[in-house]
Amino acid sequence: MSIRGPRKGENYELSVDLNSEYRDKRKDAIKRVIASMTVGKDVSGLFPDVLKNMQTEDLEQKKLVYLYLMNYAKTQPELVILAVNTFVKDADDSNPLVRALAIRTMGCLRAEKIIDYLCDPLQKSLRDENPYVRKTAALCVAKLYDLKPDLVIENGFLTQLHEMIADSNPMVVANTVAALTDIHNSATSNPATQADASAIFNITGSILNKLLIALNECSEWGRVAVLNALARYVAQDEKESEHICERVVPQFQHINGSVVLAAVKVIMIHMRHVTREDLIKQLVKKMAPPLVTLLSSPPEVQWVALRNINLLLQKRSDILSNEMRVFFCKYNDPLYVKVEKLDIMVRLASDNNVDALLSELKEYASEVDVDFVRKSIKAIGQTAIKIESGAERCVNVLLELIATRVSYVVQEAVVVMKDIFRRYPSTYEGVIPTLCANLDELEEPEAKASLIWIIGEYANKINNADSLLGFFVDSFTEESYSVQLQTLTAVVKLFLKKPDTSQGLVQRILDTATKECDSPDVRDRAYIYWRLLSTDPGAAKAVVWADKPPISIPRTTVAPALLEELLGEIPTLASVYHKPAETFIGKGRVGVDSVQRKAGADDDRLAAHKALQTVAAGRQAENLLDFDDDDISTTNGQPSGLAATEVLSQTPAAANLLSGTSSNPLDDLVSIFGTNGTGGGGGGFGAASGLAPSATNNNHAPDPLAGLGGLSISGGGSLMSPDQTSPQQPKSATSPQQQQEDLLGLF
Repeated sequence: MSIRGPRKGENYELSVDLNSEYRDKRKDAIKRVIASMTVGKDVSGLFPDVLKNMQTEDLEQKKLVYLYLMNYAKTQPELVILAVNTFVKDADDSNPLVRALAIRTMGCLRAEKIIDYLCDPLQKSLRDENPYVRKTAALCVAKLYDLKPDLVIENGFLTQLHEMIADSNPMVVANTVAALTDIHNSATSNPATQADASAIFNITGSILNKLLIALNECSEWGRVAVLNALARYVAQDEKESEHICERVVPQFQHINGSVVLAAVKVIMIHMRHVTREDLIKQLVKKMAPPLVTLLSSPPEVQWVALRNINLLLQKRSDILSNEMRVFFCKYNDPLYVKVEKLDIMVRLASDNNVDALLSELKEYASEVDVDFVRKSIKAIGQTAIKIESGAERCVNVLLELIATRVSYVVQEAVVVMKDIFRRYPSTYEGVIPTLCANLDELEEPEAKASLIWIIGEYANKINNADSLLGFFVDSFTEESYSVQLQTLTAVVKLFLKKPDTSQGLVQRILDTATKECDSPDVRDRAYIYWRLLSTDPGAAKAVVWADKPPISIPRTTVAPALLEELLGEIPTLASVYHKPAETFIGKGRVGVDSVQRKAGADDDRLAAHKALQTVAAGRQAENLLDFDDDDISTTNGQPSGLAATEVLSQTPAAANLLSGTSSNPLDDLVSIFGTNGTGGGGGGFGAASGLAPSATNNNHAPDPLAGLGGLSISGGGSLMSPDQTSPQQPKSATSPQQQQEDLLGLF
């Protein structure tokens, strides 16, 4: 006979204590169970033992048991049924706290087996004499609607909620509004289904008056719910909008930031219908102090406030026009707060405060945080572009920063100076020698590309421009693609301005770019420049020295229509992210992952359609490097562009590609491409097939530069002067057919 050892373990000890005959010991055991549950330990095996302690007059113990039930109701749905009798009994308890606790817990369990037992207690609670029970029951209706909408409608809970808006207690009104709004959003989130009329929360004039009365009496979260409902209300006339604004303005003094921002939202929405300028100025003036007060909150709250303030300033820049100094960064502000403050300071910059702003930004440029320093220098450049009268002072500050010889400061300043030259051409040319003197300090591609652009743009005024650019030509193949592109363009600019001294340089860089560079963008640009220079320098000058559009600081970072939408979403995540809510959350019970999948499917279909258009255009297009003026639109009577797309889409392969049912998209695309390929129009692979024999008969690859005979690699002055208006025909290109054949060698 084997002797069974004693059972041990923490859960076993808790089970023993939960079944103890002593009340204090049982209560202490429940607390330990909740503590274990809180830190993530699995105590679901104690469900029956905890359930036995549910029937007690001790309110604290009852709350602990209810908390345990809410946590494990999903994993133990069969055992939750055992608690139904106690819930129903507690819903009729003489203590309103117990009644409310029972209703709230039953609504939070989210177990379908207990839903049917919830209806009768909920009906009684909605008509309870105590307002605390009624306000709890109102929220329970919204939770029940999310689980089983039909049950809520059949039992008339929505009708009761609409009646409760006229309740004498403001907290009941606030919770009712919150519940009806939640139900309204759930019912309207899926446009494919027809929402029940009772689920739609339409705010009428009578409801408006009740909300305005309850606004000043309810708690802070109740006020947020009421203010959100007021933001949805469509005013009948201007007088009603003015009335709403006047009643909401006192909420600016509330200590809770969410209430303040919700009040700002209501004012901004209803101010659209106000035409009295004096009232608008008065409302804008009253809006500033509460927004400034939000900046004394903890950093996380500050950042949310700053993101919303940024939106408000894009709509009304005069709200905080005199409050620049409150956005100055503090030494202990986190980086994310400092960055938002910088953006807002630039938005608030004007002739009156530009000196104070520049002084502050100059201080920031000496900070230890490299990212913040870079953004501060960029803010100086944005200020110069925005305020023309303060541009010279901004340039002087940048020169002082360059004089520090700190590498990352100098490089960011050079990038900023390029934008200033774009905004004010030929104004601050005296700065160029200082920038060129810091050539050795530049290590980052963006800084190098910016200085190269400046040298190329002012090549005719920089005496040693060829030697400066020669420094970058020598290391051309080692530089990044952005620097290579900028160097290529700058050397061509120099050649067009000083052809006598820079011909060798331009020949060297074109030779290097076409033969040794592995970037197709750089090679293509080099070939285009080469052909322009060898055939028509006048056209080259028109292309390279074309007038550049002026740059400016955009007043808004979002589209006007989106800005109006986001102002209506203050203070939610949409206004913080500056994106519509549907881009990062799903509607109703649809998760964001399904939204992203749908967007991905739409993108795939769009990409397939674009690919088909590209094929159609490619079949009918000519060689992009062939500048002949042949009309390709009617070649062989073949349709081109969108018309060709319509013809191609009738083929089975194209239909599969566009519908997304293609098993092998690549094969389908190739089959479309090959359709009637040999009889194609003036270019693409169809045209190439006619030239292939002459290329293959030579037993060697054609010279890729043969068609560019006007520009000799070996020197000798065969480049045309930029002043010539008509190109000289190169001797080597004796016929158009031979030149086109040689051009094919480029590919």
